[in-house]
This record gives sequence, structure tokens and C-alpha cells, in this order.
Amino acid sequence: MKLRSNIAVLGMLALLSGCASTSGPDGYSQAAAISGTGGTYKVGNPYKIMGKTYYPAEDYDYSEVGIASWYGSDFHNKKTANGEIYDMNTLTAAHRTLPLPSIVKVTNLENGRSLVLRVNDRGPYAKNRIIDISKRGAQLLGFQTKGTAKVRVELLEKESKELKAALTGEKVEPVKVAAKKTTPIKKMEFSEFEPLRLDNPYNAAGGVAAEKNYFVQAGSFVKHDAAEELSSKLSKFGNANVAKADVDGNRFYRVRIGPFSYAEEAEVTLAKVKNFGIYNAKVVQD
Repeated sequence: MKLRSNIAVLGMLALLSGCASTSGPDGYSQAAAISGTGGTYKVGNPYKIMGKTYYPAEDYDYSEVGIASWYGSDFHNKKTANGEIYDMNTLTAAHRTLPLPSIVKVTNLENGRSLVLRVNDRGPYAKNRIIDISKRGAQLLGFQTKGTAKVRVELLEKESKELKAALTGEKVEPVKVAAKKTTPIKKMEFSEFEPLRLDNPYNAAGGVAAEKNYFVQAGSFVKHDAAEELSSKLSKFGNANVAKADVDGNRFYRVRIGPFSYAEEAEVTLAKVKNFGIYNAKVVQD
């Protein structure tokens, strides 16, 4: 598919051991591919997930060291936070506060590999993780099997501004000549962090969950037609359905998206649903 190939080539040009090239398709060709899948440029309003508030912003000095994880089939072909269609086989990523889309360089500090990725989604929300990478990105960076890796994430200012200008029609802002300061790697004992085990559900409390499924519940209605209408609108975020529930002798129709095997996956979809305007949505477990 032509659109996918245009998007995928962005990161393929930058995979090398120990060094990376930040060159890639110009902002306008990327913008055409992004717009072709329904994507737009957005920063977003502050939002709260699992009791913590996040503040999206255009921070062109962003550089951070932390833990990366990856996400795959549960979100494949679903809409991202900026309206694109997530393809786990292309080179994209999710970040909690960077503009969507923006261009980042991710370096796996455990093996020296670097990759240029396009951020087009929100997440991750599990403890101590700073970026969620597509399945293909995790493979190329060498941590898909392990599940997590210690990485440095740096926003590429020039490429990000060019992509924003191509999507919004705004004039490209000049990039400062002075070298960008990077945050030094902190000496941390990463063994204290629980690794992301793909066969072990994660719950919001940080422990192992029981054998139950997670859902994003967007609303509960007395009228079945109202529930079906909302369910139809939310189908672009995942498997939306209407479930019957009897409470104190009254019948309600709950609109849910899921099921998800991990609480973190449900939290990512919750952020998208809240961004859609349903602020009372919540994650439930059955």
C-alpha cells in the first residue's frame, strides 16, 4: 500500500548500530500520507489518566531517558489519538505529551541501536515508561522479545516543525543554530522496575491481575437506542459493544470498548475516548 510505504520509510532510513541518520521524506510527502489515513496535527488539552494529569505541549527541547515498551495487535487498524490508522508493522510511537505527529529519535541504550519514529498516539501509562513503540519498531530496536528497554528519546525539532507546517499550512519556524542540550543519563538501577511481560496482565496498582478482562466503559443508558448510537460512534476506537445490566431491578445498557488483556491497553483507549469528549468514561474489569 503506497501510504504505508511512505510512512514506513521514515524510520527505515535511520536504523544503524551506534549512529542514526535523521534524513527522510520531506514534510509534505509525509503529510500527504498522514492526511490520507485521516490524520491531523494536534497538541491536545491536559488530561488525567490513573490519577495523574498530563500536559501536552510543543516542547522542542525535549530529551528524556527512561523505559520504552511496545504495543501491537490489540490496537492494529484502530485509530490513533491524531486520527491516523495504527499499523503495528510501520514505524510509529505513542507519547504522553509530545505534539501529534512529531518526529523523535529513539536510542536503545542497551545495544546502541537508533531509530527515527513518528509519534502519532498517546501513551504509555504504566509506571516508569516514557514511550510506547510499534511492534516493528521494537523489533528493529532489538527489544520486542524482552518487552522493554532503557532508551533515550529526543524530539527532532527541524523535522517536527516541517511536518507541522505541511499539515497545518503554517510557515516553518526557523530552527536555532545552537546545539540542543540533552539530558545526561541518570545512574539508575533499572532492575527495580518490573519488565513488561506479555503473558502477565498488568493492573493499575502495579501487580499481577486476576484472569479478568478490561473494558473502557463510555456510558450507561436506560434507552437501548441511545446506547447503540454511542457504540456506533466509538467503534473507530476498538470493539465497541452494548452490554445489558440489571441494577436494583432496573435495566441499563452499558457502552463498552474491549476486552483488553492489559490495564495499560485499556488506559490508552480511555485517553482517546476522553479526547473524543466523553470525560466520564472509565476503565472497568470483569
